[in-house]
Amino acid sequence: MNIRFSESEIEPLVELVSLASMIADWNQQPHFKAKTDAMQLLAQKVLEHLYHAGYSNLVAYDATEQFYHAADVTEKKSCSASCYDEFRQESFWEELVIRLADRELIQKIGFDAWNRLSEEKRREKTTEMEKRYWREFEAHGIDHLHLIYPPGVG
Repeated sequence: MNIRFSESEIEPLVELVSLASMIADWNQQPHFKAKTDAMQLLAQKVLEHLYHAGYSNLVAYDATEQFYHAADVTEKKSCSASCYDEFRQESFWEELVIRLADRELIQKIGFDAWNRLSEEKRREKTTEMEKRYWREFEAHGIDHLHLIYPPGVG
């Protein structure tokens, strides 16, 4: 199969392939390993082709790691890198809010009762808690968070 890209499509292609690689790198689930490995091989194939086709201004090669990646200049001005960073930030806060609200719910109803709830029911029961955590984090970030270790730990 042959695919032709215009000059204006090459940089977004490098960004897209790099973004997919960055996301695949985060997946640590063993049952996806074969798929993420296949994605990485495809990304390497595309980036290697572009590198040898004269796009070394967009694609760099790390001889030590034997790995092609977006050149630093491409990554620094990349829209996808900005999107990726924003996604990671939002994911962090959302996950933190959900976990804290779930922990609070578990403290109220017990783990067994919480475990019997569907995800939808859990979210219904934690809606107000989540809103309270969002308000807190929007106003103060993690400044008011404190770890309290169990006796004898920490």
